Amino acid sequence: MQEQAVINILQEQLKFTDQSIDKLKMFETELLKANRKHNFIAKSTEGFIWSRHILDSAQLVKYINFNEGSLSDLGSGAGFPGLVLAIHNQNFNFHVKLYEKSPVKREFLDEMIGKLKIKASLFTDVFDERIESAYIISRAFKKLDKIIQVSREIAKKPHKLIILKGQNAQDEAIKAFKSYKYSYKLEKSMTDEKSKILIADIFND
Repeated sequence: MQEQAVINILQEQLKFTDQSIDKLKMFETELLKANRKHNFIAKSTEGFIWSRHILDSAQLVKYINFNEGSLSDLGSGAGFPGLVLAIHNQNFNFHVKLYEKSPVKREFLDEMIGKLKIKASLFTDVFDERIESAYIISRAFKKLDKIIQVSREIAKKPHKLIILKGQNAQDEAIKAFKSYKYSYKLEKSMTDEKSKILIADIFND
């Protein structure tokens, strides 16, 4: 999918503003520059940033109410999906928290937060303190059972868990949730017909 086609989807279906699109373009430029040295994303995906990374992250706005509260992105990496969601957010009362252990990636994220003038905060380790967010999201953090463990033991409940998963999402979900009473559903990804978005409601047992 070409860049302009993705931008059309972002604006028409996901309600990204012109200003947000400009920030995404700045983000793309800075990411490609940093990727020459640090390999934040696979070189093979550099020509497909808008579809493979930006749209893949941006589609999560369909499942988030940005009116109040916050979201926590576990393992933000180079900013997917958390930074993209922070760029979309227009509500000063809604906060995006980015959790990333790598000092190099954290430095890049900090630089992007400043340059793009977005409302987001950086944290080092999800195990350092209690996570208090209405939404916990993840794209490529840990296996599903480990994410559920963090969600159950460290995060304030209730909250919604939103995870981007690959083609084995159904099998992973069945195994990971078999010991719990939490309800979950799998939504189709906008970027890959084989991929899924797992959404679960985590509550007090």
